[in-house]
Formats: sequence, C-alpha cells, structure tokens
Amino acid sequence: MQVAAPAKINLNLRVVGRNEATGYHDIETWMVPLTLADELRVGLTDAPGIVLTCSDPELDNGSGNLAWRAADIFLRETKKGGGARIELHKRIPHGAGLGGGSSDAAAVLKALNELCGRPLEAPALENLGAELGSDVPFFIRGEAAMARGRGEILEARPLPAPLDLLLLKPPFPVPTAWAYAAHAEKKFCPAEWTAPQLHDGVEIFNDLEGAVFHKYLLLPVIKEWLLDHSLVAAAGMTGSGSCMFAVLRDPRGTDQLAAEAKAEFGDTLWTAGCRAE
Repeated sequence: MQVAAPAKINLNLRVVGRNEATGYHDIETWMVPLTLADELRVGLTDAPGIVLTCSDPELDNGSGNLAWRAADIFLRETKKGGGARIELHKRIPHGAGLGGGSSDAAAVLKALNELCGRPLEAPALENLGAELGSDVPFFIRGEAAMARGRGEILEARPLPAPLDLLLLKPPFPVPTAWAYAAHAEKKFCPAEWTAPQLHDGVEIFNDLEGAVFHKYLLLPVIKEWLLDHSLVAAAGMTGSGSCMFAVLRDPRGTDQLAAEAKAEFGDTLWTAGCRAE
C-alpha cells in the first residue's frame, strides 16, 4: 500500500507551562497539514520482523526510526502474526519542526490498520500513536486542529482559507528538548524579533522563538529578511525549528523568493514551496 505522510506547520504555539504529572510542557498550538509529504510503501510479510528501507542515509533503519517503531507497536498491540515491510522516501527534512517522523509513524499505523482489516478504531489508533510521539495523533486525523496538553488533545480548527507557503531550513537542526528547556530558563531575544502577526484573521506567533533565536542567530535574520520582502505577508518558525515558513502574497512568487533566499543565505539552505489547506 502506498501512502503519503504530510508535513505540518504550527501557525501559532503557546507554551502553557511544565506539567509535573507528565514531565512534559503543556502547549496550545494550531497545527495545519501541508501538501509537502514523505512517501511510504507499507506491506505485511509472512515472516516475523520489520524491514525498513529509507532514502535518507542519515536516518536509522531500525528502532531509532518512528516508522519502524509504529509497525512494531501495531503488530504487538494487535497480536498480528508475521511482520511488516516499509519503504520510506523522505522529502521532509528531519530536525526541522515539520513533524516528518511523527507523520511517517501515523502513516504506517493507518496503512497497517487498513491492511489488517481495521482492527483498531480511530480513538484506539490515536492512543497508540500518542505512545510514539505527541504529534502522531494529529497526523492520524489528518486535518487542521488546535492541539493541547502535550499536543495529543485535538479539536478541529479549519483554516479560513488555504495558505501558499515557502519553507526555508538552514543546514542544522534544533533539538526539541533543548528548545523547551531553554524556554523554561527564559533565554529570550529582543521582543521585536518575535512579535505576533495577524494575517487574514490568523494570528502567527511561536513562544519558542525567543529561546531558539537567542542561540541560533541565523533564524531571526532569515525571519527579518522574509518580513521585509514584498512577496511575503507573514513569517515565522514552526515547532522548535529550525524550519522557517513564509506566507506568500502570490504563489507565483515562490520560485523567485526561493532563489533570492539561496542567494542571500547560501545553497545549503533547503527550500520547498507548498500549501496549507
């Protein structure tokens, strides 16, 4: 079975505070899926075990990969005999805040559930996904939503209108755990670097920008450059970074903006045009 695993951005993200009961930070965030997606082929095998091949040589092909772990937890939960085979073609960069690993896991869970005749209802599948990562239930639902708690408490919240985007990621990741720890230590940057923006009724802000921008100084430079550009209506960081997104005034300017960004910040800058719907 061939399935797509879409990326996401956080249009806004508020850190509510550390939840001592769970050990995680509680958040409120409006997440929306994108047309940018990884591609997976998922199948069942008679022989036990999980075989994962991935187009990105930097990623683990075993238990360090969320797609592998998703297959493992599904087969154990359903007591399905045999194993699984997964081919993963990566288009979403890792360490970007785009949710690629969580989306891959959700895609594997949904595909195996279909191949096995849907032994798990949607709530059970989401609960299983939450054991793998906070964003996995969001990707199982596959629709724009407000996420609360660790990100697993979801309420549908559609976009007022689709957004045309350019994603820009420099050649370094930002560790998620570090970003939340730095936020808790109140390592902030100048307030004007992180001021909320309003675009067609959508408020764009990210509480983690202050801490991340304090250390990774290229990111606020990219954001300021985007906001000064005539093609850009709004810009921000998704998740804990390092990917930035620009809301475009006109999708016909996507290639021009990407070319100018690479000219400004170097060819190691990864860019991708896509849409949030």
